[in-house]
Amino acid sequence: MKPKSQLPEFEAVRPVVRRRRRGGRVLLWIIALFLLIILAAGGAAWYVYQQLQPVAGSPTTKNVTIPSGSSVREIGRLLEEQALIRNADMFNYYVKYKGVAPQLKAGEYQFTTGQTIDDLLEAMTEGKTVINSERFTIPEGWNVEQIADHLAKEGIVEKEAFLKEVNEGEFPEFPFVAAIPKSAERKNRLEGYLFPETYEVKKDATAHEVVSRMLAQFQKEWKPEWDEQLKKHNLTQDQAINLASIVEREVTVDKERPTVAGVYFNRIRDKWPLQADATVQFILGKQRDRLTYDDLKVKSPYNTYTNPGLPPGPIASPGRLSIEAVVNPEQHDYFFYVTKKDGTSEHYFSKTLQEHNANNAKSRGN
Repeated sequence: MKPKSQLPEFEAVRPVVRRRRRGGRVLLWIIALFLLIILAAGGAAWYVYQQLQPVAGSPTTKNVTIPSGSSVREIGRLLEEQALIRNADMFNYYVKYKGVAPQLKAGEYQFTTGQTIDDLLEAMTEGKTVINSERFTIPEGWNVEQIADHLAKEGIVEKEAFLKEVNEGEFPEFPFVAAIPKSAERKNRLEGYLFPETYEVKKDATAHEVVSRMLAQFQKEWKPEWDEQLKKHNLTQDQAINLASIVEREVTVDKERPTVAGVYFNRIRDKWPLQADATVQFILGKQRDRLTYDDLKVKSPYNTYTNPGLPPGPIASPGRLSIEAVVNPEQHDYFFYVTKKDGTSEHYFSKTLQEHNANNAKSRGN
């Protein structure tokens, strides 16, 4: 029998054995977890790889139109709908990874099923559109008549056919067209809704197709949250476009658009006539450097010097900044403005007629 003094040494060995067993189990768990992570990562990588591969099947040629201003996600959806790619979301991530999103160009392309994503991207970044397409640009502030003349001059569509679609064409896919008030005083039904932008359409496109393309751009540009904002101003969408068209024609310096919009909101609130020179220019049909007093008395429902409130309809196609200015006008106490005539195209703003007369004299002095 061993002496009692040796027992503690024997007992001290046992906990060490337990710790080694626990350490072994932990190590096994770590290895297993590591293997699971590798398998999961490998599976995810394989899934991504598969989704980026060309679509299988017999090669089929397809024409795809990428609208101006389309986002990468929208382009991906178009390509997926045409069975040119497998997954629009993976396309979106891949394009951003490649860093080519800003280089993608609008237009009509001819693709073939089975092409790689890199082939598709190369065509869109280099603008390799199909030959049978035409491009035209509509600047901010042009009215329907100007647009029709330009399209006819460029050989896109005939003026008469275009104007007929503007005033009589049916566009049930665009709810805002149905909401446009019917008025015999309104000069052109779709005035203000043919969004100013650079367009590419197929060669020999019909007038209906051209107008539809421009309306589609308007619908794309209009932000849903603007509807709620306009309710706060007691304005309909058509009234907002009407006022935005005036702001577009009155203002050259972008930073002043919300300020000028605020002037008109103050006048509408206090039931003052808008007295916008641009509406008189619209009636006269041509731009004049200076309007006479006789011009301001011209008889027309569009004359905002002789008629209260907004004219029967918009007077031009407003751009993004003019629409945003009406949706979010500047809050101030100005009721008047006059061009500085110092070459800056900016304005003097004033709260009272006395201040306005002084600014007018200052402007004439310039």
